[in-house]
Amino acid sequence: MYVGFDTSNYTTSAAIFNGGEMLQYKKILNVRPGERGLRQSEAVFQHVVNMPQLLEEMKGALTSEITAVGVSCKPRNIDGSYMPCFLAGVNTASAVSAFSGARMYKTSHQQGHILSALYSVNRLDLVSENFIAFHLSGGTTEALLVSPDNEDIIKTDLVAQSTDLKAGQAVDRTGVMLGLKFPCGAELEKLAERSNADFKIKPSVNERGCSFSGVENKVKKMIENGYDKCDIAKFVISYISVSIEKTAENLILKYGDMPMVFVGGVSSNKTIKKNLSRKFGALFAEPAFSSDNAAGIAVYAYLKSI
Repeated sequence: MYVGFDTSNYTTSAAIFNGGEMLQYKKILNVRPGERGLRQSEAVFQHVVNMPQLLEEMKGALTSEITAVGVSCKPRNIDGSYMPCFLAGVNTASAVSAFSGARMYKTSHQQGHILSALYSVNRLDLVSENFIAFHLSGGTTEALLVSPDNEDIIKTDLVAQSTDLKAGQAVDRTGVMLGLKFPCGAELEKLAERSNADFKIKPSVNERGCSFSGVENKVKKMIENGYDKCDIAKFVISYISVSIEKTAENLILKYGDMPMVFVGGVSSNKTIKKNLSRKFGALFAEPAFSSDNAAGIAVYAYLKSI
């Protein structure tokens, strides 16, 4: 059996993988009402409290010896990528590895997202091909050219990104201004579904990627002008969808037509998924595998072991 651990800024997560079936264990970190995030010290503390509870839940599902342990140790596989919250997962994985005798493999949170998505859509075969992955979350809005790698399973090269505000930040900041609970993605999506408004979006997109800084200012003006909350929610989601669509078009022109995979919490939005799936045949992970999770980390441990 292969286990994975991931301690992102907003979710404590663990997973058990037997090469076919995946079991996930998650606990969302608490964010005070009205706040737009957590300090790293708060995130680390909550992970340390949560992890023993997850281990207790996992214990009964471990029906055979642990073959390998995977853990995310940093946000991305690039030099200088670091967040203290991942230390909580590394400490847990190190302890499990030491007591079980299983080898531990470290990777990045982003690699885990990609592998989780591929597992979700039954396309782990893509680790042997080139494809484009969009990572859309609260802290990341990036397009990556993904290629096979003998050492790290997959190699990711950044080819486009948000030049300022991230897609998830646009969602959460809008949600907080509308009085929603952080993180705001699910509630904002429900609001948007009630809107019949039709917006003509003019995205800010260039060869480097896209910009979302104008969204926050636009939302403030819409609130001041008395727009319905559901219409504001639909505008923000529509703006993100059109911006990513245009960015994808630019990448296809530059790198050619190839499989396109979407990962990260923002990718679970139904409108974004519908629009991009229809236009590009893009692959989207199921919601449980789009948001932060340790499933891809367990898959990484599995792929490193076979």
